Order: sequence, then structure tokens, then C-alpha cells
Amino acid sequence: MAILTLSCRQNSFEYSLFDSEHFSLLACGTVIGIGRGRHAELICDHIQPQHQMETVPILNDLHSAIKYVLTLLDSSGRDCCFSTPVAWTITAVGHRVVHGGELFRQSVVIDDQVLKKIRQLERLAAKYNRPNREGIEAAMALLPSLVHVAIFDTAFHQTMPSSAYIYPLPYEWYEKHAVRRYGFHGSSHLYLSRCVATLMEKPIDQCRLITIHMELGISLCAIADGRSVDCSMGFTPVDGTMQTRRSGTVDPGIPGFIMDWQELSAQQVEEVLNEKSGLVGIVGSCGGRRDVLEKSLAGESRAKLAIMMESYGLKKSIGSYLAALGGCDALVFSTGQGELEVETRREFLSGLECFGVVLDQQRNSKAGLSDVPQLISHDDSSIQIWVIPTHEARVYAEDTVLVCAGHCQEPWQQEYRFSSTLSGK
Repeated sequence: MAILTLSCRQNSFEYSLFDSEHFSLLACGTVIGIGRGRHAELICDHIQPQHQMETVPILNDLHSAIKYVLTLLDSSGRDCCFSTPVAWTITAVGHRVVHGGELFRQSVVIDDQVLKKIRQLERLAAKYNRPNREGIEAAMALLPSLVHVAIFDTAFHQTMPSSAYIYPLPYEWYEKHAVRRYGFHGSSHLYLSRCVATLMEKPIDQCRLITIHMELGISLCAIADGRSVDCSMGFTPVDGTMQTRRSGTVDPGIPGFIMDWQELSAQQVEEVLNEKSGLVGIVGSCGGRRDVLEKSLAGESRAKLAIMMESYGLKKSIGSYLAALGGCDALVFSTGQGELEVETRREFLSGLECFGVVLDQQRNSKAGLSDVPQLISHDDSSIQIWVIPTHEARVYAEDTVLVCAGHCQEPWQQEYRFSSTLSGK
């Protein structure tokens, strides 16, 4: 028996297949280049250093792409990164949905009404919810007899107090248009927080944590007693700290000024803030965060500036969350770009010693070289610092099983087996 999880984007999707009893990973991969009129690529990752990429047929949409992967798994009996066949039967599918608005506080079975609500929420996040919905519709058409479950990025952050999620704007904007802070990367922040609580051997409802999700998008979350109380991402994922392609928080007067002087539309400015800003905006042409980190280490001036700007923003965010939480038990970083993050962590944690954040340079230099959680704080640090590989798909899989069994609760209330796995229980 197996659980399939899907995270669909506009031109790509990630899939993972888990054993539904022990949640061991059976297969996983990413299909990129969908709908671009050329051959797509299938990237298979399982246990490093296994990593394979192969060219696949032209895939015009998510339906054909998901069908291709299902056919591949079914016909070969194995994922392409495995050397021996693995038998499985998919019993349910868990779908990542970026935006649940205020309508969804937990994962749910997808029916016509839920699908209708997900479609309605596209007005808040069309770039993300539309491909999420299209992936759901494709998978439901291809696997009509299975239970399909929606897991929302925003659900974990529904515990934020109104003082954190209401913007200082006309209150009618919130009442009429749902303009508020929502927070994103919820499954990752949930995973990181539960894992570090287990590693510290401390109940999650007695922890004050700051989790930092570092991937293409970067977000920070302040967590008290297992609940999200603030998140750097707001009404959209572009808010918060500087990211690979997103600007993060900027003076709200800038878009109007640029629209006026460069005669740009609101949509054009939004594209710049989402796709042409952040590290990419400072460095110019680059292949992404890894490329910028490598250029910075090589001494390129604009890349060094970009990383210094990012580090300064992260340092300010960490400081504000230390104040908001009234103290902290641990800072938790996802692995991001692995060993390349060593210097960035050193940069933005420098100067936080006055708050009890003391980095162990030797431990930090080794973090990211393996796929296991690593403590990188000095023994004298009053706040522990951890690097933990995030595993959002594991949250999707566990929520899917819980929903199918009728036991799913709001994320902050839910017991997850992945945390007990770390402790060997």
C-alpha cells in the first residue's frame, strides 16, 4: 500500500511515493519543462548521492505529465533511481495546495465543494492555486477511484493572532477582500518545529522556536507552544525577507513611483517583484541561489552584496522574532543549498551573541554535508541552532493517511510519526 503526494506548479511538479504503514520513501522525483513545447525532463532524487536526470517526451500539460509518471511507475514497477523492482498499490493521493485562505484550517478530502473553494481562492494566489487545482483535476481524472486529499500551506499559520495578521490598512480591505497576512511554507515550518522539539527532548507545546525555510523562497516563522504566531511571508509569498527572485518587503511607495515613471502596468510591476528582484535583481543574470552563492564565494562584488543584503535582512527578522517570542529555545534552518549555506549562516548569525545565539564554527562548517539533523550552536549558546533537512512531502503523506482514517486535526494539534522516528521510538 502506498500514498502518492503531488506538488504541482505551472511548468513542473514534484511527486513522492510513501509506504502508507511506515512512511518509508519508495520513490520521488520532479518533472520540469511541462507545456514548453519541447522535451521535458524527469529528475529522480532518493538517497544521495543517487541523482538521475532523463529526457522524457513532450508533455503539454499537467495531465499528460502526471499520466507519464503513473505509467512509468506502473509499467516498470520501480522508480528510475532504484535498481530493483518495488511493488506498490497507490491507495490515496495527497495534493499540496498553496493557499487555503481562511476557509481551510486543516487538510481535507477533496470533493466538488472543496474544489470549488480552491478555485475561488485563485483570486488570492492565481500563480500557485491554479496549477495546484489543475494537478488535482488531472490526478482525479487519472485515478478516479482513489481518495484525494488537499494539504494547505497556509493552514499551519491560521493560529496567528489578529495583531500579527491584520495589516495597518483600511479594515474594510480585510472584510471585503480578505487582505491579511496568511504565511506560507506551513508544512515545512511544521516539520522543522516538530523535529527540533524531538531532538531537544522537549514537548512541542513548551517550545519557543524560530524556523527558517531556505529554498527558492525563504520564509521565517515564529512558533510558540507548537503554534505559528507570525510568518515573514504575508498576503503573498513576495512579502518578508529578500529571496532568490522575490524582492521581499520594500517601501510600498516604490511600485506606484515606477509605474508612473516607467509606464508599467500593475501586472508588470508584480512580475518584477516576484521574478526579477531579490538576489537575481542585484546580481543580474544568474542561474538561481546556488549560482549567486558560488559567485559570492568567488569574490564577485554584486553577488557578495546580494548575500550581505540577504544576511542583513535575515538578521533583522530573527531579532524581531526573538522580541515577539520573548525568548527562544532554538533556531532551525532547513538545508537550502547545503554546504554553500555555511558562510551565509556565519554572516547573519554574527552579532546575535548578545541574544544568546552563539555559533560553533566547526560544527557549522560540517552542516549540510549529510542528510541528517545537525546541531551547530556552541555549547555556551543559550539558544540551540540546528540545521535540519525539511521534508514537506512527509507531512503531505501523513496528513493524507490521517484524513482517510478520519483522524485529521488542525496541524498544531496533530501528532506526527516523523518526529518519533528521529527519537527512535
